[in-house]
Amino acid sequence: MTPTATVVGSGPNGLAAAITLARAGVDVTVLEAASTPGGGMRSADVTGAGVVSDVCSAVHPLAVASPFFTGANLGAHGLEFAWPEVDLAHPLDDGTAGVLYRDIDATAAGLGADGPMWKRTFGPFAANFADLASDALDSPVHLPRHPVLFGLFGANAALPASMSWRRWRTPQARALFTGVAAHAMSRLDTPMSSSVGMLLTASAHARGWPVAVGGSGAIAEAMVAELESRGGRIETGRTVRSIDELGDSDVVMLDVSPRNALSILGRNRVPRRQRRAYGKYRHGMAAFKVDFVIDGDVPWTNADCRRAGTVHLGGTAEEVAAAEKMSAGGVMPDQPFVLVGQQYLADPSRSSGTLNPLWSYAHVPQGFRGDATEAIIAQIERFAPGFRDIIVSRNSMSTGDLENYNANYVGGDILGGHSGVTQLLARPVLSPDPYHAGLPGAYLCSASTPPGAGVHGMCGANAAARALSELAGGRVRKTGR
Repeated sequence: MTPTATVVGSGPNGLAAAITLARAGVDVTVLEAASTPGGGMRSADVTGAGVVSDVCSAVHPLAVASPFFTGANLGAHGLEFAWPEVDLAHPLDDGTAGVLYRDIDATAAGLGADGPMWKRTFGPFAANFADLASDALDSPVHLPRHPVLFGLFGANAALPASMSWRRWRTPQARALFTGVAAHAMSRLDTPMSSSVGMLLTASAHARGWPVAVGGSGAIAEAMVAELESRGGRIETGRTVRSIDELGDSDVVMLDVSPRNALSILGRNRVPRRQRRAYGKYRHGMAAFKVDFVIDGDVPWTNADCRRAGTVHLGGTAEEVAAAEKMSAGGVMPDQPFVLVGQQYLADPSRSSGTLNPLWSYAHVPQGFRGDATEAIIAQIERFAPGFRDIIVSRNSMSTGDLENYNANYVGGDILGGHSGVTQLLARPVLSPDPYHAGLPGAYLCSASTPPGAGVHGMCGANAAARALSELAGGRVRKTGR
């Protein structure tokens, strides 16, 4: 008989798991609580101004670099990516900026005296990024396929970001790296806080930081098309509260938070190890998101920012680290770290005449109940005086709004869990198979599993590979649901 699988949740990892299983001949059904599939990969006209805004994920350096996506051939279903002229800019108050290009030589040239060190740091990883990704995007407990390269990366990733930035002397280079490291949404003075910065910067120089043409929802549409071409099905408007609702599927994939997985599986059914790990799992600092519609372009003081797909706002490396420390400690900073997406520069199809969408969010404390809209506007104004004058409309999403939108965004945590050293290694358990949920045939495949957040699909692909191995060995038993 053909084995069957039910996937709960249609974010990038749920769909990646479903596609991986369907390609292997498994009969797959995906259940999604929302009215449309996609999870963090959705786009919409959120302000009613006729422009396309990304509701969650916006820029996708790992979608064009991860082993799952590079082998998925989603271009056959119409998916296209577009690259801005400048991948990233990090402006400072004196009008200068750290500028990141896909071309590492161009980046190094702009960093002056720090250029040679920048190339020595990221050059080997960018040149061998496919090999690096095969290890870095796997479970932490595995036999490295490229031990020398991965060992070198690990030695750099293990450092606190506040130590890593000391290898550069200019404030532009220091701020540029620190802003990328801050994507971890965690303190930057703790071990392994360099890891995200190292990976995303290497990815930038290997593949760039592109956007999906038409919006991030185009990625979900292509993944759904690929799944359906393999015989899979998606049912929307299906909220799953108990595993008993899922019948007798051979495999159950849960693209949900550990807390929600524990509720679905049943606390009394789950073995003690998973029950404790899922129950104690920590969620980290949150996002407060604002989508703007602007008339024209942002009047950045620094000219390179006007060409950049992504702009990081927070000032110097020290200022960014201080703001992240406050947010991680539950205190809202006056000047939070803010990310701005100018996706329309690479993809003009999102705009309507002179009206352009501007995507932004600030890092705020977990469960923050205040309104960070003005703090975000003030940070943009700090580096682009006159920004307020071009705002046509805006739509804010608080931490509570984000959790209501997606139950996996607990307290506004869009990364699926705290990114401290413990949960980077034990996500949610330290194991060669952190995906197995403790019940026969049940697997956790969300961003709360390795390698963590990002539209790369590897959490789902890795979990599905484990399930297929169990199926091939005849070791999956139906759980008596």
